[in-house]
Amino acid sequence: MQSSHPTQPSRPAGADVLIVGGGVIGLVTAWRAAQRGLRVTVADPAPGGGAAQVAAGMLAAVTELHYGEQTLLGLNLASVERYPEFVAELEAASGRDTGYRTCGTLAVALDADDRAHLRELHALQQGSGLTSDWLSGRECRRLEPLLAPGVRGGLRVDGDHQIDPRRLTAALLAACERAGVVFRRHWVERLAVAADRAVGAVLDDGTELAADQVVLAAGSLSGRLAGVPADVLPPVRPVKGQILRLTVPERYAPFLSRTVRAVVRGSDVYLVPRENGELVVGATSEEQGWDTTVTAGGVYELLRDAHELIPGITELPLTETRAGLRPASPDNAPLLGPTALPGLHLATGHFRNGVLLAPVTGDALAAVLTTGELPPEARPFTPLRFSPAATSVRQEQPV
Repeated sequence: MQSSHPTQPSRPAGADVLIVGGGVIGLVTAWRAAQRGLRVTVADPAPGGGAAQVAAGMLAAVTELHYGEQTLLGLNLASVERYPEFVAELEAASGRDTGYRTCGTLAVALDADDRAHLRELHALQQGSGLTSDWLSGRECRRLEPLLAPGVRGGLRVDGDHQIDPRRLTAALLAACERAGVVFRRHWVERLAVAADRAVGAVLDDGTELAADQVVLAAGSLSGRLAGVPADVLPPVRPVKGQILRLTVPERYAPFLSRTVRAVVRGSDVYLVPRENGELVVGATSEEQGWDTTVTAGGVYELLRDAHELIPGITELPLTETRAGLRPASPDNAPLLGPTALPGLHLATGHFRNGVLLAPVTGDALAAVLTTGELPPEARPFTPLRFSPAATSVRQEQPV
C-alpha cells in the first residue's frame, strides 16, 4: 500500500558540523550551532572534561585587565554583557543550575609595592572606561572581615562575577543532548582533507566522520592534531595551572562574601567562594609542557599566599588538588573562525579566559558556520593573524 505522504529527499550522510573537542568551548559552539538548525557531531572521549574542570570560573574582565590587552578587553566585555541572558537561556534549556553569582570581586594589596601595582591597575581601568572603586585597608576589611590586618588597600569591582565551571559544563552537555547534538566518544586521530578542504576526521577506532565544516576546539591539544597543514596548525601551547578546593564548615560560614584576589610575592592568588560551601584557591601558572602533576611546592605556595591574605584559611579542610592545562596563544588571545584551509575553523587559545568567553565564542562560531562571516567583535581574533603572510607584514612594519 502506497503512503499518501510525499517522499522526503534523503539528506546526505555525515554532519553539517564536526566539532573536535567537547570542553566548554566545544560544547557552547555545538549548542549554538544546533540551535541554528545545523546537524552537529562532537568528537571527544569524555565530553564535559577539559580545562573547565580545573578552572575557578571568575568572570573578571575588569580585574583581569593587563597592559597591551585592550583589544582582548573588548571581547571580554562583550561576553560579560551577554552572561546573564546566556545563563538564563542555558539553565532553561538544560534544566540545570550553573552556579552563576553576581557577588563581585575585591582585589587587595598586602604591601606598598602591591598597593602601587593596584593603583596602576586602577588607573588603567579608569583609562579604559571601566568601573572600579579604590578602598582603604579598613574599608576592605569592613567588606571582608577575615582579611589579614596588614591589607593596605584594594579595588572593589562589582561587575566581575563568577560561575561554577563544572556546573556550566554539565548544563552545556545537557543542552546539547536536548538539541540533538550527536556525541562520538573517541579521540580524533587526524583531520580528513580532500581536494584541499577539511571534510571530516578519522577517529582512533578507524571510524571516518564526514562533515561539511570542522571546528577544532580541543584546547591545548589543538596544536597537535595530525592532518592539519603545518601553516594552518594553531600556535597553541599548554600552560599548567594547579588549583585547590577547600570546604567551609557551617561554623565558619559566611567565610567570604565575594571573590578575593591579590598579588603575593609577584604571584596571583585568588579565593572564589561558592554558595555550596566550596572555596576555590588558585592558581599557579607554569610553563611545564604537558605535565599535569600536582606538586607539593604548588600546593604549599597557594596555601602560603592564601594564608597571608586570609589567615583563617588554614582551619579549613582541603578536599581536592588538581592541575590542568590552559591553551595559550602567542598573544594570550583566542583564535576564532576560519583558517587558511577551507572548511576548517578554530575555537581555541582562550588561555585564562575560556569560561569568561564562552557566550561570545559560541555566538561567533555559530555565526561563521551559518553565514561565513565573523561578527565584528570577533574579527580581531581570526586565526589568520598568525599566518606566515600576516607575521611577515608585522615584522616589516617600522618600530
